Order: sequence, then structure tokens, then C-alpha cells
Amino acid sequence: MKKILKKIIKILCLIILIPVVLFMLMIVWLTIREYKPAENEKIEVSNANEICVKTGEEIRMVTWNMGCGTLGDNADFFMDYGKMVYSADKNRVGENLSGITMILKEIDADIINLQEIDTDSSRSYHMDETSVLRELYPDFDNTFAYNYKVDYVPYPLPPIGKVESGIMTLSRFDILDAERIQLPCPFRWPVRVANLKRCITINRLPVEGTDKELVIINLHLEAFDDGEGKIAQTKMLADILESELQNGNYIIAAGDFNQSFSGTDISKYPEYEGKWHAGLLNEDDFNEAFTFCQDPESPTCRALDQPYITAADKEHFQFYVIDGFIVSEGIEILSVETYDHQFKWTDHNPVIMDFRITG
Repeated sequence: MKKILKKIIKILCLIILIPVVLFMLMIVWLTIREYKPAENEKIEVSNANEICVKTGEEIRMVTWNMGCGTLGDNADFFMDYGKMVYSADKNRVGENLSGITMILKEIDADIINLQEIDTDSSRSYHMDETSVLRELYPDFDNTFAYNYKVDYVPYPLPPIGKVESGIMTLSRFDILDAERIQLPCPFRWPVRVANLKRCITINRLPVEGTDKELVIINLHLEAFDDGEGKIAQTKMLADILESELQNGNYIIAAGDFNQSFSGTDISKYPEYEGKWHAGLLNEDDFNEAFTFCQDPESPTCRALDQPYITAADKEHFQFYVIDGFIVSEGIEILSVETYDHQFKWTDHNPVIMDFRITG
């Protein structure tokens, strides 16, 4: 009887030990393979034109978080108090991308900042979404930088799997030069090895007849941290904007801030318990030469705790205003408007700004 009991104990120990050893080996592998970008690195510009920005010319710009092509109105997401990990099948990813490209063509922007663009991720069935966008805009310059690159994300169940994703800027105007700037990462080992390495990209567009540049900054700041990450990343953004301002450039920072601007009236979007809550960006922490632009008439983002299409009470759904623009002096803002597509194709709405450089 004792021999049988010992065998049972050994078998149970092996059953417990083998998964633990495999998991530790995976952590070691992910640590060795961890994406460790430089603090500052040049990124490739895919050049298609040599058109210069002109002072006085009306220009349209849009910023839009594409949700990896996976977060349409049918989706919820486990990190946002939902249940899904894989929130779209392959056909739905294709439908989402088709809907997104249709809206982009309708908006007809000259400069486009996009976030959450997958290039080779399990969640989007390894579709290269940058190729879709380059085919849509064959005459635009474009840049891309990774902010999430992991061989295998081992959580939750089913696991997220491989992720290669980033931010992309497309421009009807010549992008002379571009760089990726690494933002502070709030996560420690081992969580860090399978997490985002958020960044901003700085795209430099020459302005005709001047020695100045129109600096287009694309960004997607921290979401699921304790708040310290957003603070550190926003502080770094403020320093970069200040440096570009001192260099005499025209600057537009646009993207998903995961924060509402302190000057934006978001009273029509109350916060509900048990939901993800956005941060608050204090405009006073920036040089007063900058203007902060969000359009609160329509939400720019929805909660992912439940699918939007089946929500019984849309009036009390959790909405946010977290996407927008920071614009320097020397740029006249003509209009800022959220394009409300009812979150059909992604959990964010595009935000459009018309502007001109006045000098």
C-alpha cells in the first residue's frame, strides 16, 4: 500500500512540476528574446512623394486607434473587465479592416496618425495591416514603429500568443526624416518581457520657403498601469514638445493619450464603477504656447467590458474622450471633429482636425 501511495505522490509531483518547469523555461526564453529598442533610433521612411507643406494651405489630419482590426462592435476584452481574448475571427478582422479603410477614404486626410496596427499577431491572424494601408495610400510617405513585439504572450487562457504591433503615420507630404523615441516602461520583470514597449514617433515634414519643419508626433500612451506610467510618459512628451518649440518648429502631437485633457468638458460621460477609468492630462504642465484639442460632442472611445452591439443600455454605456491633438503656436486650428461611426469597426472613433500654418 505504501509503495502505491509513493507512486501516486510521485506522479502528482510530476504533474505539478512539469508545467512549472515549462513555464519557467518560457520566462527564460522571453527574457532572452525580449524586445529592447534603443532610447532613440531612426526609422525607415517609405518615400512616395516630394510635396512640401505650404504656409497658408488648408490641411486635414486624422488620428485613429484601429484596435488591431479586432475590436469591432461585437467585441469585449479581458483587460477591460470583459471576457474575450480573441475578439474576432479571421472574417471579422477582414470586415473591420474594410470598414476602417472605407472611412479613411471618406475622411480624405492629408496626414494620418494610426495606432494599434498589427503586422504579425496571433489575435489578427497574422495579417500585415501596414500592407493594407500602404496599398490604400500608394502616393503617401509612411513610417511605422513597433510598440509591442513579443514572441508569445502566455496569458490569460487562451493565451494572447504572438504580438507584433505598432503605430503608423502616413502623409501626402514629404517626410524628410523620422525617429522612434522610447517612452518610460512602468512594468518590471517578468511582466515587462511580455508587455508593450510604448513609444512616440517624430516625423519631420519640411515647410516650403522656410528652414522650419512641421513635426508630426504619433503616440499611444499607457493604458493598464497604476497611473505612474501615464505621468512619466506625459512628462517626457511635454519635454519633447518644449524642445521642438525652442527649435522654432511647428508641432502637432496626435494619438491615443488614454487621458482626457483637463480643459475638455467630459461631464456628459460619467465614470461608472467596475469600469476602466481614463487618466487626466493637466494642460498646465505644458508650455502655454500649445493648444489642446479634443471634441467631446461624441466619445472617441468606448469601454470593452461588454460588446457594444448587444448592450441593452447604451445611454449608460461607459464612454471616453481620450484621443486628440496638441498643437503649437504658428498653427491655426480651423476645426476639430470626432467622426462617430458608432464603434462599428473599432473601439475608437477617428478624430479629424483641419488646420493651416500661419507662420
